[in-house]
Amino acid sequence: MEPASRSLRSNGVTLGYWEWTGEPESGKPPMVFVHATGFHARMYDRIIAHFPEHRVISLDMRGHGRSEGGPIDHWLTIVDDVAGVFETLGLSSVIGVGHSMGGHVLAQCAADAPERFSKLVLFDPVIMAPEFYETGSPLFSGSEPHPAIKRKRDFDSVEAMIERFANRDPYELFERGVFEDYCRFGLAPKPGAEGCELACLPEVEASYYGASRSNRGILEAITRIEAPALVVRAKQTSVMDFKGSPTWEKLAGLIPNGRDLYRPDRTHFHPFEDPDDAAAIIAAAIES
Repeated sequence: MEPASRSLRSNGVTLGYWEWTGEPESGKPPMVFVHATGFHARMYDRIIAHFPEHRVISLDMRGHGRSEGGPIDHWLTIVDDVAGVFETLGLSSVIGVGHSMGGHVLAQCAADAPERFSKLVLFDPVIMAPEFYETGSPLFSGSEPHPAIKRKRDFDSVEAMIERFANRDPYELFERGVFEDYCRFGLAPKPGAEGCELACLPEVEASYYGASRSNRGILEAITRIEAPALVVRAKQTSVMDFKGSPTWEKLAGLIPNGRDLYRPDRTHFHPFEDPDDAAAIIAAAIES
């Protein structure tokens, strides 16, 4: 079933989200997906397809996909956005599935409002070792912004984007359908001109990376999570790159009902590389 495109106001911006209605009579709990920096809600379609009985909501974060918003300077802004979505939609006992930045955001939301969540599955959440948060100063400043700000932002069409990136790292790792969804829903009409531009503009993406250690209280917050939480970690690398896991290896141990699943056979893009495998992990976590 194709999802419905919806929107609501939260924390001062209009946020887009996609909703699969599922089978209300099934009694299955709702699921909420929160994506990684620079991506969007429809990257998880092939995972969501494994859960046809559930009502599923996949959010576009501010400045991504179909949501309004410009650059940010603190990740708690995004936490407040998502908390507002839960409040407006009256969501409770949710299975939260977060990837990368989305995992960080859902973890903080679950700490702040434990009653909202029944389970958490966090794929490579950007929650790092304590020393990373010793200073709350931005990783990148206005004089030296994150390299993402140099991304190509304009494309003649979705097909042009697909052709440009299909054989490039890391997109060549993505399952083909996921990659095409990335391009199809990751572009927006260019205002007042022909062609398309990235729905998540380079300056927005760069600001998310720059603010990634702004939430200095996250390691204390996760000790207040009540829902069972599975932390899925990808391969560790000796250098910080987009394919290596950013997740502190001791993270699950701080969550009262946390469990660690180390998958060195996968990169940080695990849900995009093998959506069937990611769905199987989520299904097992739900049943556990």
